[in-house]
Amino acid sequence: MVSETSGNGRDDGHHGGRTGRYATDQDAVDTRVQEYYSGLTGWDEHARLTVGSAQGRVEHTRTQELVRQRLAPGARVLDVGGATGVHAVPLAEDGYDVLLVDPVAGQVARAAEYGTFEARVGDARDLGGAGLDLADGEFDAVLLLGPLYHLASREDRLLALREAVRVTRPGGTVVAAGITRLAGLVGGGYEFFPPATWQAILEHGQAPDSIPFPVAHFHDAAELAAEAVDAGLSDVVVHGVEGPAGGALERVRPDAPEAPELIDAALTLARALSTTPGVTDMSQHVLAIGTVAP
Repeated sequence: MVSETSGNGRDDGHHGGRTGRYATDQDAVDTRVQEYYSGLTGWDEHARLTVGSAQGRVEHTRTQELVRQRLAPGARVLDVGGATGVHAVPLAEDGYDVLLVDPVAGQVARAAEYGTFEARVGDARDLGGAGLDLADGEFDAVLLLGPLYHLASREDRLLALREAVRVTRPGGTVVAAGITRLAGLVGGGYEFFPPATWQAILEHGQAPDSIPFPVAHFHDAAELAAEAVDAGLSDVVVHGVEGPAGGALERVRPDAPEAPELIDAALTLARALSTTPGVTDMSQHVLAIGTVAP
């Protein structure tokens, strides 16, 4: 399904649990997404990116920077998988016309409370479905800051990407996020899985279904770029979001005395090495940014 970037590198986030089967049953993943983000697990996605850790601050800041580089003033933006509005809120505050879509009704209700943007329940794979009815070329930019890593099959990921392309005007921008195959290694979490599991993650992006966080696929930068191109995007560039230092900050609270300096240092590295080959995948998240053909 669709939801925003999630997990905090501890066993209530990206990692943890016992190794079992792989998350290839999409119906089961969809059910887990609903449970995880509806409050049944105690998870708060908004807090993760604002007060949860220094890493969350880096991720949020850098994602906003990369998105805003492609937005003209007053642009109409569709935030698919926007959760409770952690990215929609600052965009709307700065004059962008934002529509948030998320599959979890509780998150949509919380997002709607801000009153500065519209929020609807919907699925990234069917943006023309009942309750959405989004037309071709309706937006200047579409953000998929979570849907892809909750979709197990390449076919479903391409479906979500093609829907994003469809509702974006010619010359507009699509931004799509993936969780990297190295995310657990750089963030600390590899200790939860035996080598066989890591081999499946690193070679194929397969996610164990025993991770509490309902991830269904891990990308590498090349794979995410290929999916974006196959969905119809051109001039695709993949950025590492947090950079090689971001993962270490998962265990640093944002109110710790050392946090501001560490966040500054991590952002400096992330900006400098954003598209450096071999370094992009050392971030926990990657963003593919592409243009819809005229």
